[in-house]
Amino acid sequence: MRATPISKETIDGLITQFGIQDFAKATIREVKMVASEAEKASGVEFIKMEMGIPGLPAAAAGVEAQVRALQDGIAHSYPNIQGLPELKREASRFVKAFIDVDIAPECCIPVCGSMQGTFASFLTCSQTDHAKDTVLFIDPGFPVQKMQLQVMGVKYQTFDVYNYRGDKLRDKLESYLAQGNICSIVYSNPNNPSWICFNEEELRTIGTLATQYDAIVMEDLAYFAMDFRKDLSTPFAPPYQPTVARYTDNYILLISGSKAFSYAGERIGVTCIADKLYHRHYDDLAVRYDGLPFGPVFSTRMLYALSSGTSHSAQYAMAAMLKAASDGTYNFRREVSIYGERAHKLKDIFCRHGFHVVYDKDLDEPIADGFYFTIGYKDMTSGQLAHELMYYGVSAICLVTTGSQQEGLRVCTSFIEDHQYDLLEQRMSIFQENNS
Repeated sequence: MRATPISKETIDGLITQFGIQDFAKATIREVKMVASEAEKASGVEFIKMEMGIPGLPAAAAGVEAQVRALQDGIAHSYPNIQGLPELKREASRFVKAFIDVDIAPECCIPVCGSMQGTFASFLTCSQTDHAKDTVLFIDPGFPVQKMQLQVMGVKYQTFDVYNYRGDKLRDKLESYLAQGNICSIVYSNPNNPSWICFNEEELRTIGTLATQYDAIVMEDLAYFAMDFRKDLSTPFAPPYQPTVARYTDNYILLISGSKAFSYAGERIGVTCIADKLYHRHYDDLAVRYDGLPFGPVFSTRMLYALSSGTSHSAQYAMAAMLKAASDGTYNFRREVSIYGERAHKLKDIFCRHGFHVVYDKDLDEPIADGFYFTIGYKDMTSGQLAHELMYYGVSAICLVTTGSQQEGLRVCTSFIEDHQYDLLEQRMSIFQENNS
């Protein structure tokens, strides 16, 4: 047995110190905390793969526009709760340019990142009909969205899509919708953490059933156009970002500035609500909110209560970034393609040392390389593998925290530096030797 880069006593002591009883259920922040303290205590550099934080410079177009806005004195003014008109126009144009869907500027509302967009969406969707009190997650997914529902006291159900791709999706999805209690359906595309990408037929299935059972689809596009198997970078020309919006009028698109534009720190995104849904009247909402339709409830009630609007200067940044992308003067997708390159290199290292990719197929295609991928090792459980890798200075979160029923870990590529490939190679050689 070869010595591990970090002693077991150090890692185990910190896990106990932080009160983590089951490492399989450790949150992203808890894993990060243990890794940071272990790095300080041991002096050994950690290869940190647990947090999905952008590792690239923020888009210059956004920074320049925000600085100008601040210099022009915009910080003294409250933003309009409906959003900066210029941003609303550019969001509508961006959706047309890269998704080929028409959404009126009125229905595009800036939010403090997609996190606030999902929170306000959950609040609104869960109050449309008192009989529909449950959110359905097509998992795996972003763990914090379930925490948001826990905070609200809203019920949710979930299923792991691993065994229900393609034709199998319809029956599985309908088995939940037929219960009559589902207000909304949530998924990310590309998916966090598995990086699967629903195709048009699967999206048609979701959209058709959403219409049939009158559920609202929340499509999380945090990793917009990052299926690097296709060139989705040309505005107003196919291929376009796949979307459920082609197959139902019951949808909300959540577009984030964090990953595509590396603008995570300013907490800016846009929630784009289908025109018909925006103007739709629900009896329960009307009683509670003075007769207002869905869209104004979302903005003038939910967002107003949450934050009284979105950072004024950041809205100028988002408008500029969306405009540059739609104009074709800024290829945001080329900027973020490095995540795919990193994933390819990391997968190669892990797989050469006995690991396997858990979500390895997108139907009959190999999974794309992107911001995330998933790994497992022989018959180790998620918790065992995550805990063991900490001894080797490698941190990642367990798939169980994402709603997955598979054993393995989510690996994020965003913080990987060039010199760390050799480090990972060395450490995984020791890991394989110690666990063969």
